[in-house]
Amino acid sequence: MPKMKTKSGVKKRFKMTASGKVKHGVAGKRHRLISHNAKYIRQNRGTEVLPACDAKRLKQWAPYGL
Repeated sequence: MPKMKTKSGVKKRFKMTASGKVKHGVAGKRHRLISHNAKYIRQNRGTEVLPACDAKRLKQWAPYGL
């Protein structure tokens, strides 16, 4: 059987932690930030951990890890 391919969008957007959880960047931080208040911008800084229900689907798209 041929190898399964990883979705290329998943490679670019997600990282795995050492315990197997999935990290992702927060959405809504690229442009038009003048319409958001400072609290929104500050709280969405950095990365977040993906919920387990979504991480299960994402691991199907990256069969050999990230």
